[in-house]
Amino acid sequence: MALRVIAGEWRGRRLATPAGEDTRPTADRVREALFSMLGPLDEDVRVLDLFAGSGALGIEALSRGAAHATFADDDRRAIAAVRANLEALGAGSDVASTHRMDARALLRDARVRLDAYDLVFLDPPYELAEQLGEELQEDLAAVLAAGGRIVTESGRRRPMTLDRLTLTKERRYGTTLIRIYSA
Repeated sequence: MALRVIAGEWRGRRLATPAGEDTRPTADRVREALFSMLGPLDEDVRVLDLFAGSGALGIEALSRGAAHATFADDDRRAIAAVRANLEALGAGSDVASTHRMDARALLRDARVRLDAYDLVFLDPPYELAEQLGEELQEDLAAVLAAGGRIVTESGRRRPMTLDRLTLTKERRYGTTLIRIYSA
C-alpha cells in the first residue's frame, strides 16, 4: 500500500512501510477523516505515536504543525521504517524521537520522567486492542497533558476501550473503529 502524507508541510510525500505483514498502516482516507475530527493542531503539541508502524500518524501530526513526536514500536522493521521516513522528510531529533520498545515500557518510563503528551495515537494489532486498552489506560492517563486527547484505532468487533477517560468522538470506517478520548 502506498502511503502519503495527507496535508501540511510534507503534503504528498511518500512514506515507507515496514516489510512483512505484521504492520497494518492506517489508510489515507481514515487518516484524513481522523485529522478532520481532531481539527487544527497547535504548534506546541507534543505527540506520542505508540505501535507506530510506518509512523504515518505522528508524521501527519508533525506535517500539520505539531512541535514534537515520539514514536515507539517493538518491531525493528517498523522503527527502521519510521527512521527512514523521518530522514527522508528532513525531520531531525529536535522534532522527533524513535524508540524500539514495548508500549508498556515506554509509558512507564514516560510516567517516571513526568513526560506529558497532548496527543497520543494508539494503533495496536487489532487482535490485541481490547486487552491492551485495559493494560495501558492507567499509564496513558498519567502521561496525558491537561486538555490532551488519545486516539485509538481498532477493529469494530474487538474495540479498544479506555474506561477511565471520556470518549468524545467515535467513527467507523469499514472494519476500522476510531475513538477519541480526553482526560
